[in-house]
Amino acid sequence: MKAMTIHRIKLLMLVLSIGLLTVSCSSDDDNQNFSNTFTFDIFTVQPDRETVTMNGEIKSRTLRDFRNMLSGHPNIKLINMGDVPGSSNDEINVQVGRLLNEKQINTHILDNGMIASGGVDFFLAGIQRTRGNNTMIGVHSWSDGQGAEATDFPEDSSEHQRYIQYYQSLGFTEQWSRDFYFFTINAAPAADIHYMTEEEISQYQMLTE
Repeated sequence: MKAMTIHRIKLLMLVLSIGLLTVSCSSDDDNQNFSNTFTFDIFTVQPDRETVTMNGEIKSRTLRDFRNMLSGHPNIKLINMGDVPGSSNDEINVQVGRLLNEKQINTHILDNGMIASGGVDFFLAGIQRTRGNNTMIGVHSWSDGQGAEATDFPEDSSEHQRYIQYYQSLGFTEQWSRDFYFFTINAAPAADIHYMTEEEISQYQMLTE
């Protein structure tokens, strides 16, 4: 009688183990299905692990997020930009852009996409720069947060140099870098925005094809 009880207990444990194993496998499959994309704040890595969708403002955490993303997904080749209205931290924006350029990643503005201000600087870091249909590229002056704008400083002011040097670090000529930079800060005040015309997009070689 005792031996029969032990046998039944063992059989019950075996059934329970098989059931738990089945549930575990199903759970793993479900997690895999839900893990086709990986999100790092404004960056979402797509299932192909080579393409990223970008939406949102570039901020203080963006450099860390970008590095973490590249660490786990070293084969990223393209950033698809949807709605990227600018940056709240210009220094971080410059560092992220340089890293993007260093990693030889391309940038693309999605259909109906809009990039502006620091988002434009990020876009320009792409090795190949393309766009879809009905896109908008907005530029304007920057503000120091204390009431002064870029246009308040003389052209030879050191305040302008970090932006000009950023463009040069991406491979643009010094003349182009100065011309484009001063175009942007004179195009609209910090509180406004100027969306580039087709002629301006062509003039400043915003696209590589």
